[in-house]
Amino acid sequence: MKISTKGRYGLRVLIDLATHDPGKPRMLKDIAQSQQISDKYISRLVIDLRRAKLIRSVRGVNGGFYLAKQPEEITLLEILETMEGPISVVDCVNSPEKCRRQVLCPARDVWTELNEGIRELTGKITLDDILNAYRKRNAELGISDYCI
Repeated sequence: MKISTKGRYGLRVLIDLATHDPGKPRMLKDIAQSQQISDKYISRLVIDLRRAKLIRSVRGVNGGFYLAKQPEEITLLEILETMEGPISVVDCVNSPEKCRRQVLCPARDVWTELNEGIRELTGKITLDDILNAYRKRNAELGISDYCI
């Protein structure tokens, strides 16, 4: 399983929104600039994030995007599956009909167990956990991180 740029950048968009003033929506161009991702690519990412109700948008002069949930309510599993689709280390785990050998395959149980382990672990990691680990690491390095 490899997480694509779509999954990684989707997480970065949510991190960006979570680290800025929650009372003030972030403009797409500001997210793109701070994350060094093109406006065009981010505009495609926010569509999926909005559909999944992870972010909300506000129209108008003071419009932009903000988190629809608290960071502690958003799991890495939810983010990855929003951006990448259902986690599946091999096709036969989520779609057994794709493999003629599914009943006889000695490896299928291993792939299923591995898949469930990944889902369980990513389901326990929240956006808040990711932010706290980042802040802790920066504090240990003596980096003061703030937003104006």
